[in-house]
Amino acid sequence: MLARKGLLPEEFLLTRLVEENCVQSRYRPKAQRARFITKNGSCNVAHKNIREQGRFLQDVFTTMVDLKWQHSLLIFTSAFLFSWMLFAMVWWLIAFGHGDLESPIVETSRMTPPCVTSIHSFTSAFLFSIEVQVTIGFGGRMVTEECPLAITVLIIQNIAGLLINAVMLGCIFMKTAQANRRAETLIFSKNAVIAPRNGRLSLMFRVGDLRKSMIISATIQMQVIRKSVTAEGEVIPVSQLDIQIENPVHTNAIFLVSPLIICHNIDRSSPLYDVSAQTLLSEDIEIVVILEGVVETTGITTQARTSYVPEEILWGHRFVSIISEEEGLYSVDYSKFGNTVKVRCSTLSAHEQEQERGLRSQGTTRSGDQGPSPQREWGMKRAGRGGARRGLSAVNWECYTPAVTKCEEEPGLETQEVKEVHFVKGETELQD
Repeated sequence: MLARKGLLPEEFLLTRLVEENCVQSRYRPKAQRARFITKNGSCNVAHKNIREQGRFLQDVFTTMVDLKWQHSLLIFTSAFLFSWMLFAMVWWLIAFGHGDLESPIVETSRMTPPCVTSIHSFTSAFLFSIEVQVTIGFGGRMVTEECPLAITVLIIQNIAGLLINAVMLGCIFMKTAQANRRAETLIFSKNAVIAPRNGRLSLMFRVGDLRKSMIISATIQMQVIRKSVTAEGEVIPVSQLDIQIENPVHTNAIFLVSPLIICHNIDRSSPLYDVSAQTLLSEDIEIVVILEGVVETTGITTQARTSYVPEEILWGHRFVSIISEEEGLYSVDYSKFGNTVKVRCSTLSAHEQEQERGLRSQGTTRSGDQGPSPQREWGMKRAGRGGARRGLSAVNWECYTPAVTKCEEEPGLETQEVKEVHFVKGETELQD
């Protein structure tokens, strides 16, 4: 309006509109919750301020196995180069002390044989060191019986080379056959679900093995990680609580020949006993799942891990079936491995549902044992000469629908048939 009247320039109003639209919201995005175990199974823990670094050198083999591949290859290459250079210097000193560093013409005219033939410089000594340690043996250079010291150095270099090769091969084998390599084919569902199962609220997730070779003695363990406060006020940032999976023999052993749905009944002993659909997202918990077993082909113990935070737990869902029987075989469709469907489920917690069932059972007991019956509630009321009229007291019943009721009067009174009795919630009405 002001721009139309010429009081304010139109460019000013357009600029103000753009600035108002670009104003940031007052509500900040919710900070991402830190998780103890990532979805791929690695531990999300950073170790800082470790003063006793020398403890890692006391277990050199494990330290080298735990290193990354680029660091391990760098260490192996450096070890070989250092040993070659070290013994090349030793061979050069032996040749120099014996006077073997001469030209080939002078060497042929000498009457005394050299300690090592064909060594005239440090380069030739370095080549001879490589030939000795890796047992190439081109034939141009060799140790003679003239110098016992040269023979001793030859033995020492062979032993050192064997030790370096053994350590290198052992580390490479252990790095390629680590337990987490087999765990790459052990998969978990992306989400966990909470739904009724056999009449009880349960937490469920799916686990499967992509390989045909089985995991022997497979066991699965579940833990809830949460922040807790003791009675003395001590804050425990990472408190681990074990939760039991549903198993008739009360063990965590499973037979992982096909994908399984692991179920945990939420009862009084469960840390999820008071968690409802409304309070689930506000809970500061993380459910860690650990699958452990022995690889059938190698005999190495493997372990696969994952975790579920409240945002990854679906309330009122269940997993779809992925196993079907086809031509005498059981077929598994892994394309539906993590698919879920909605089911009817109460949003109350297991504790609240148990209290509700207890109130219902108490109400049923009272109405069945102590509650007034229609015959007991009949009261005698005189309705004139020689007759009697029956009255029905009010009863707070949900539903009771007898159509015709006949009651027996006390001795001396006439019997009267009541044509219809109407029972409604909160009161009863008698119609003659």
